[in-house]
Amino acid sequence: MSVLIVIPARHASTRYPGKPLVELRGASGQPRSLIRRSWDAAMAVSGVDRVVVATDDGRIRDHAAGFGAEVVMTSTTCRNGTERCAEAVANLGLTPDIVVNLQGDAPLTPPWFVEDLVAGLRADPDADVATPVLRCTGRMRADLIADRHAGRVGGTTAVFGHDRQALFFSKEVIPFAAGDFGDDDPSPVFHHVGVYAYRPAALAEYTAWGEGRLEVLEGLEQLRFLERGRRILCVEVESRGRQFWELNNPEDVPRLEAMMRAMNLD
Repeated sequence: MSVLIVIPARHASTRYPGKPLVELRGASGQPRSLIRRSWDAAMAVSGVDRVVVATDDGRIRDHAAGFGAEVVMTSTTCRNGTERCAEAVANLGLTPDIVVNLQGDAPLTPPWFVEDLVAGLRADPDADVATPVLRCTGRMRADLIADRHAGRVGGTTAVFGHDRQALFFSKEVIPFAAGDFGDDDPSPVFHHVGVYAYRPAALAEYTAWGEGRLEVLEGLEQLRFLERGRRILCVEVESRGRQFWELNNPEDVPRLEAMMRAMNLD
């Protein structure tokens, strides 16, 4: 089965304009842009046939092409990364078996997250979409709650049933759980990792539906699938000692840099 990874990137982010070009310094102290780190993360995934950056901005195009990435231009009307992925696939004229959306704000995504995701979608013929979820430690859960109390839109959480089919995604910390958890203890909260694997038919349908009510309220693109009754498979992934966080706000830059230094990642 052929696999295409698309990295959607836009410059005109409401919360963090120019985010793909923000530089992050790892253990070596050498700066590399967020989009470059996302590209490197995609290139480390095994079993992938092609990786492209999809953008509507000339600055991102030129920067990505400068470090050797393949770039496909998309329109400025794409409302989210899923729509941009769909347009990129159409513009390329490709018919891959699986399209992976590796969003450009998650440079710490380990390759096995994506590999497990693709394997999960392949193994479940009834799923239209698959996405990884990572069980939060007590520390991760506390960080998510702290972001919300501070008025920051941080990571997304996922709730799913016994069959691993998604029930809901939220920028609030769900499910509610009374009490505290030890820093390294498992909690009942799952951090949604911002990666998706789509079957091409579901991806094509997505753009024709228009925005959903819950999608607009939460600001989460995947809810459009749930509102239309499509199945999203939640694939639990293991951290294997790796820390994970996404770049959602300027305040996340020092947090990510500290994580990279702690994990000795350049």
